[in-house]
Amino acid sequence: MKKYTSLGELLLDYRKQNNLSQSDFAIQLDVDVRTVLRWEKNETLLKSDKEEELVDITFIPYQVIRNLNAPVSIPTYYDLDLRRYSLSLISNELPEADWVKDKRNIKSDRLRTIKFDSDIESIIRCSLFQKEIFKPINKDIIKRALQLLPELNIVIYDSSGYYSGHSIFFPLTLDTYKKIKNRTMKEGEITINDLIDYKKVENPVFYAYDIQTDCNENLFYIGGEILNFFEKLDIPYTYASYTSRSDTYRINEQIGVSIVWEDKELQQVIKSAAPPRLYEGSFKRYFEK
Repeated sequence: MKKYTSLGELLLDYRKQNNLSQSDFAIQLDVDVRTVLRWEKNETLLKSDKEEELVDITFIPYQVIRNLNAPVSIPTYYDLDLRRYSLSLISNELPEADWVKDKRNIKSDRLRTIKFDSDIESIIRCSLFQKEIFKPINKDIIKRALQLLPELNIVIYDSSGYYSGHSIFFPLTLDTYKKIKNRTMKEGEITINDLIDYKKVENPVFYAYDIQTDCNENLFYIGGEILNFFEKLDIPYTYASYTSRSDTYRINEQIGVSIVWEDKELQQVIKSAAPPRLYEGSFKRYFEK
C-alpha cells in the first residue's frame, strides 16, 4: 500500500491509473477544471456533497476520503488496485487466520445478508478489482445463491453507511466443480442451473467466488461469519476458492486447503503479482488444531 498524506496526491494517482485528464475528471464530478486543480494542489477541501460524489464515482472507500479531506489530514495507506486501506504500516498485510478464528464470535451490526439490488451492484463493481474476473457475474446467479446460501452471501457497510466488503459463495454440485477443477469450465460460465440446495445433496461444494473487504477490521467480521458457518457444518463437503491475490495465499495455507493448480500463463496476461490459483479442501483439520 502507498501512504497518502493528502487528498490531492490520491486524486492525482487515481487520474493517472484511470487515464483521466483534469477536464475528464471535472466533467464526472460536475465541477470546473480549476476546482480539480485546486483539490490536487491541496488549496481547497471538498464539500461534503462532493465527498459523497467522489466516493460514488471513484469507488474509493469513504473512510479514505474522509481521512484525507480534512484541515489536518489523517495519513492513510491505500492500494488503488486492491481497494484496501489501513491507518498504519503494521496493519497493511492481511492478518493471520487464527486472529479471526480466536475471536470469531464477535459480531458487528454493520454486517448483514445481501438484500438489495444496490448491494449487488456494489459487489459486482468491487469484484472486478480481482484481475482474474474478466466480466461481471450475472446478478441472477447472485440472487439464486443468496436464496440457497444466505449465511455466506453477506455484505458489510461502514459506520457512515458506505459499502465496505462482501462474501459471495456458490453452492455447486460435485460434477460442476469437477469441470472447473479439470479446467473444462471457467467460473465465469457458472449458471443458475449449476447451483444446488446443499442440504439436499451429498458432498456439496462451497465455491468462494469472491471475498473482499476494504480493511482488516471488516475482513475480521466477514471471516468470522465464514468460519462459524463451516464449524457448525456436520456433512462432508468441499471448500474451493479461485484467486490471484497473493495476500490471500497465506490464509489458504493456514486453514489447510491445498493448491489444485495455478495458471502462470494467465498471470502474464493479467499482469498479476502471483499466478491465479485454485484451492480446495475443508476447514475440519483447522478447527481440530
